[in-house]
Amino acid sequence: MFGFEKLDVWQKAIDYAGTIYQVTRGFPNDERFGLASQLRRSAVSVSSNIAEGSSRSSMTDFSRFLEIAYGSLLESVSELMVARKQEFVDVRVYDKLYNEAEQVAKMLSGLRRNIQKNSTVKPRTSKTPSPQS
Repeated sequence: MFGFEKLDVWQKAIDYAGTIYQVTRGFPNDERFGLASQLRRSAVSVSSNIAEGSSRSSMTDFSRFLEIAYGSLLESVSELMVARKQEFVDVRVYDKLYNEAEQVAKMLSGLRRNIQKNSTVKPRTSKTPSPQS
């Protein structure tokens, strides 16, 4: 198992993308390469950036990828609103997805804050005892 798979926020982002895929299956056929595709890509980008960021060699880099994931999440919310206004999405479904997005956003923000807080602390260096003769 990869480390990012253990992150609750990654799992929640995967669930969010899965729900987006289910919902966009009901979009009109002429939106298959338009809004449906864009909404799917932005939703998938959230978990993808979490995963990619977790592989970086520094917590600063990981934090930056979490910021990108957050941006992708907000992009999907905006696209979801367009879909709602076009009546591609029922208000109950919209509210459910919006609430899921809010949960993911809070989790991303919390993880990012935690990483930033911990990356400003200098790591302790352990003193290796000198060998006794």
